[in-house]
This record gives sequence, structure tokens and C-alpha cells, in this order.
Amino acid sequence: MAKAGISAGEISNLIEQRIKDYGKELQMEEQGVVVEVGDGIAQVYGLQNAMSLELIEFPNDVQGLVLNLEEDSVGVALFGNTELVKEGDTVKRTGRVLETPVGPELLGRVVDPLGNPKDGQGPINAKETRLVETKAEGIIQRQPVDTPLQTGIKAIDALTPIGRGQRQLIIGDRQTGKTTIAVDAILNQKDTGVKCIYVAIGQKASTVAKTIELFRQSGAMDYTVVVSAEASDPAPLQWLAPYSGCAIGEYFMFKGEDALVVYDDLSKQAVAYRQLALLLRRPPGREAYPGDVFYSHSRLLERAARLNDNLGGGSLTALPIIETKAGDVSAYIPTNVISITDGQIFLESDLFNSGFRPAMNVGVSVSRVGGAAQQKAIRTMAGPLRLELSQYRALEAFVEFASELDDASRAQLDRGQRMMELLKQDQHELRSVAEQTIAIYAGVNGYLDGIEASQVREFERGLLDTIHAQYADSILKPIMDTGKLEDAVVEKIKEAIESFAQGFGSN
Repeated sequence: MAKAGISAGEISNLIEQRIKDYGKELQMEEQGVVVEVGDGIAQVYGLQNAMSLELIEFPNDVQGLVLNLEEDSVGVALFGNTELVKEGDTVKRTGRVLETPVGPELLGRVVDPLGNPKDGQGPINAKETRLVETKAEGIIQRQPVDTPLQTGIKAIDALTPIGRGQRQLIIGDRQTGKTTIAVDAILNQKDTGVKCIYVAIGQKASTVAKTIELFRQSGAMDYTVVVSAEASDPAPLQWLAPYSGCAIGEYFMFKGEDALVVYDDLSKQAVAYRQLALLLRRPPGREAYPGDVFYSHSRLLERAARLNDNLGGGSLTALPIIETKAGDVSAYIPTNVISITDGQIFLESDLFNSGFRPAMNVGVSVSRVGGAAQQKAIRTMAGPLRLELSQYRALEAFVEFASELDDASRAQLDRGQRMMELLKQDQHELRSVAEQTIAIYAGVNGYLDGIEASQVREFERGLLDTIHAQYADSILKPIMDTGKLEDAVVEKIKEAIESFAQGFGSN
């Protein structure tokens, strides 16, 4: 009887299988149980190793985000249909801290704070993701703001200029034109290479749809991403929206590009965070906001920066919007954000209602950084403009109590009225640096003094049309190319204004 043996092939297969299996370990999957659920918050027992901001999987494809780490349970904010989650459900960790898709694939798209498309244009095939929450770059990684970010609005670009990498607050009561300024800033980035992210927080879906349609009609969606968490969305999504928008902007910044992110608005985000914190039973502080609401805004806005050349020299500019109640800038959230930002554009209801738009209070509004980045041509004009406006404000306050004015004071008051008219600008009527410089030059040098205040804007439009038609190469091009007001250009501006003024007066 032949003795049974093992063939060489069998031995080879056995060794190969052992090598494949070498190093394999038993994988443990940590699971927990829902012990309480309500108002979009679930308390989960048994996830001892869960991380802050880790994604948790619930039954029925519902996801949650770990926000509270307690001794025997974790507090989880739920995304999706929260009615599908009930007590006793088994949940499991994903081991993944919350990330959002980033990259050029998002340009022209509307997404939710988790990166899911909301525009019905199919999936977003982004090749990269970024953590929604990251630490802001330190001092050594930054460089001073030295490049302007033009909004196309005379009052802002001249008096409260914004530089790339700056955080400029837009603050005012409801219906004072805050969103319009931010949207115009995005529209003005066409052909500048600046990528834009518009974050809509807690707004009506119809309002967001109108803004998106405006972007599409203007061609702005080619370089813009819209992150939308509407009023009907859960509080966790409204709270997350600005962080997701910031992460999308940071992608471009770290690629050496320039990006602009608009948070519209952080007041609603703070309310959503207050709701979350109270449901998670975090101790309430002033006005029932959680104690770290200041930190939640500072760690967001500090991520706006101008990186040094070793990191590519990219920038992320932030335009946060804050809504005040009855102009009260000393309220909790407004004062917090004012202290974090590099200046503010303060809009007033009285100015808006009187027809002065943009309704910017030029006395209270300030830019603490952008002046260093302002182009020399407009900076040359901004100094005299500020002086004229400050003298006008002083006289305006005085004239209420004075019965008569001397000729010099009357002339100063008239000049100030015309300068205020000059700063008016229609919605989406954007002006280049050269156009702004010419208009302000005409005002501060007295060319508008003989014109009725009601005709100032008509004069400005006609003058700029004439210069575009007859002086494009001798005036507009040199200012746009050099950013300066050369003597030869100034002479040409004088010639153009005097020639146009003669014809305007005879009409």
C-alpha cells in the first residue's frame, strides 16, 4: 500500500496563504446604544473611545456628529431624518472626523455643509477632502496684507479698503443692504482669479435661490461655490456651514490662490449654536449663549490669512455679516465679532431709508488693515475725501443749532452734500479703481460745486462714459496698469472733466 504524501504544489499554496494572512488582526467595531433622543440630539451609551466631531452611523442611513464627550455617554447631533432614530438603536463609530469635499470640482455648485450637492446637477467628483475644523495658521506662516481686494463700491474701496487676507465685518440692522455689499464684492471678482465661497446660513430658501440666480446670470458661478444651510435645515447644519465654507476656501489658499468667503450671517449661526448647546445641556452664559460662542467665531475667522511665500503666498479673505437689533453694536455677538475682525462696514437704517445707498456710515466704518493694500491712485484721493466728509459732518451737526452760516461754511456744506451724493451707488453698479479715482477727483477738486446735488450722479455717469469713449488709453489704462496717478494722467483727467462740464452745463 503506497504511503500518502503532500505534493510540492500543496506546500507552496499553504505557505502563500500563510504569508497573505500574516499580520491580519481581529478588527473590533465599537458599538453603542441610543439611550435618549429628541430635538435632533441623541445621547449614546457605550462609545468610550469616540472623538470630538467624529461621524457616527445610525440605522436607516442617518449620520450624527459627536459634540459632547461625557463620562458614560456621548452627545450626538443628528443629520438627516431624525424621526428614524429611536431609543435602543445600535450605532457604530466610523473613526472619521468630519470632512468636506474640496477642490475646483465644487466651483459652480451648490452644496450643503456636508458637501452633498443641492443643485440637482449630479454628484460632485471631488478628488480631495479637508477637515471641517482645523487650527488657524500661526504668525510665522503669515505675511502682511499688501494686495487689495476690490469690491467695486466707491465708499468701501476708498474709505474702508479690504486687502486679501483681511477679515472685514459687515454689520447693520436687517434690510440695510448687508448681503448686497457681499454679493457685489463677489460679482466684482470676475476675471481677477479670486475664487469665492458664499455661505448662506439660516436664510429662506427663496432668498438663497435669488442670489444663486443672480450669480448665474452674471457669470459669477464660474468661480463661486455656494454652501447653503437654509432656515428649514437642522441647527447642526446651520452651525457647521461656515466651517465647511472656510475649509473649501482654505483649499484654494494652500494652493497659492486667492479666495474670498462670505458668511451670511454669523448671527444666525450663533443662534443655531445656542440651540445646540442648550439641547446638549451645556451651561448657558450671557443671553443663554454657551460660554465658548466667542471661541467658535474666533477660531473660524482666524483661519482667514495671507500666507507667506514659503507656503505659496495664497490668501483667504473673510467677509462675515452680523445683524444688529435697533443698531445696537454693543450687544453680545456684535461686540464679539467686532473684536475679532480687522474693521467693520457699519450700515444704518436711517441712511438706507433716506435713499443713501450703500447705507454706510462713513464716520463709524473703519478698515484697520486694508489701507496698506490700497492702490496708490485711490489712496491719493481717499485722504481729501475723508477730510471733506469729516468737515461736512461737523458742520451738519452745527447747522441744526445755528441760524446763519458764513459763505465759507455754506460752501463747505454744499461740497459735503455733493460728496455724499457721489458716494451713492446703485445695486450691482460696480466701478473699477480708475473710475472711482476719476469720480472722487472731480468731487474733491470742486468740479461738482456748480452742479445741483440731485444731478451729481448723472454728471458722474456721463463723465465716465465720455472718458471710456475718448480717453480710455490716456487715462483709464495708465491707472489700471500702474495703480498710480501720474502727473500726465492728472492733466488728462482735468482736461476731460472741464470739457465734459462745459457741455453738461449747456444741456
